[in-house]
Amino acid sequence: MIRLKVKEIAEQQGFSQSKLSRKADVDLTTLRKIYQQPTTANVTIETLDRLAKALEVDIRELLESILDEDKDE
Repeated sequence: MIRLKVKEIAEQQGFSQSKLSRKADVDLTTLRKIYQQPTTANVTIETLDRLAKALEVDIRELLESILDEDKDE
């Protein structure tokens, strides 16, 4: 499972949701979904790319692989 780390990185850099939305040219509703549902938000690569550029990080820094505890091993 993938978790988006947009909220954590934005907060570390002092971005509010509205400021990041404007700088990245990403709809505020989309950004709210990413913040509230970091493991289930449906996000395009283009949106992630815009957010990465606005936050001045590599797009890979926005993604975190986490174990899916619900799966049987």
